[in-house]
Amino acid sequence: MAGEAQCLSYAGCNFLRQRLVLATLSGRPLKIRKIRAKEEDPGLRDFEASFIRLIDKVTNGSRIEINQTGTTLYYQPGLLYGGSLEHDCSPSRGIGYYLESLLCLAPFMKHPLKIVLRGVTNDQVDPSVDVLKATALPLLKKFGIDGENLEIKINRRGMPPKGGGEILFACPVRKVLQPIQFTDPGKIKRIRGTAYSVRVSPQMANRMVESARGILNKFLPDIYIYTDHMKGVNSGKSPGFGMCLTAETINGTILSAELASNPQGQGAPVLPEELGQNCAKLLLEEIFRGGCVDSTNQSLALLLMTLGQRDVSKVLLGPLSPYTIEFLRHLRSFFQIMFKIETKTPEEEHVGGEKVLMTCVGIGFSNLSKTIR
Repeated sequence: MAGEAQCLSYAGCNFLRQRLVLATLSGRPLKIRKIRAKEEDPGLRDFEASFIRLIDKVTNGSRIEINQTGTTLYYQPGLLYGGSLEHDCSPSRGIGYYLESLLCLAPFMKHPLKIVLRGVTNDQVDPSVDVLKATALPLLKKFGIDGENLEIKINRRGMPPKGGGEILFACPVRKVLQPIQFTDPGKIKRIRGTAYSVRVSPQMANRMVESARGILNKFLPDIYIYTDHMKGVNSGKSPGFGMCLTAETINGTILSAELASNPQGQGAPVLPEELGQNCAKLLLEEIFRGGCVDSTNQSLALLLMTLGQRDVSKVLLGPLSPYTIEFLRHLRSFFQIMFKIETKTPEEEHVGGEKVLMTCVGIGFSNLSKTIR
């Protein structure tokens, strides 16, 4: 069989999402063995099984085979179909875990994707829905994916452990992507943020805002942090609070930081003042690391550059995260594409930490399933 020859084989449960997303886009079958084979509880976890079901929903004709113990997964991708869907995410991971991958796949569907995801909107592990809304959507627009249908809307917030949040994600389809030259982040002009609280006193949000402003006001006058207190059914099933901050530059770069309180019954309680201060410090650290794309969205930017037209794309990033480094290896396996990586020392750039200039020529990926009108 021709398909068997190109089947990629991996071992272990790490980077499962990256592999499934890239297999779907490249159309190459995939086999993953030894998924937690030596643990007491072997095989796929519930959040991974939920992710595989989500991939099955957005595609048409995918073949997924999992052995009885859940330690081996065979995936033969179908066509990306899209349409209006609903999915209940596993509460053990945030909605961001699923949404990050949907952001990679959504522009290449046959029908525009409109999906309602339910679960945990803000937790300490995955990027929250607020951060993806503030940073990933402007990034998609740079590649020419925009329109009124591009939106992330938070209907209900849900905090761990029980979740209960709900969001709507809609994205238009595109036949081809524009190449980008995004090498000058520019100076920070304003900071925006959201302090949210659910099933706790609304005063918590104000206390976080006050302490964060105490740090950030020393650097910048234009700071506005909204407070978002959801009540009743919109507040999910567990109490909690947290904060997301974004810094925007004159050239449209958006850098973000976020923190959430410990889940109910886990760890020591956090004071809102401490959380606000720490979140402000995290934002300043992200600004120091710099680059034109913040560390959460590095892999999304690199994927969209890879899939662009046969033209040169350049983007300046801060230090690469371990997740991004593994993503670059996977891009080479699935698409045979290599990036030119140049390091820029702080002296050359006069600001912040070390930067990396990533350059590649797109593979000219075209959305075959999109009907030409």
